[in-house]
Amino acid sequence: MKSLKDYTIVIRLDDNNTFVAHIPLIPSCHAWGKTLDEACAELVNVFEMIQEEYSEMVISNANTLN
Repeated sequence: MKSLKDYTIVIRLDDNNTFVAHIPLIPSCHAWGKTLDEACAELVNVFEMIQEEYSEMVISNANTLN
């Protein structure tokens, strides 16, 4: 999986004045915050969790091929 800086991040202000950030190429990678900085920080956390899960899946799939 690439690093976060390799993806386009979309940030918008929601109807309830919260910031919503997401990566369109990774459907489950989205976060929100009361401020722009908070939304971005949460998106980093979500991306890191997804990246870790992806790495575990790749290792697991490689082990089943052997």
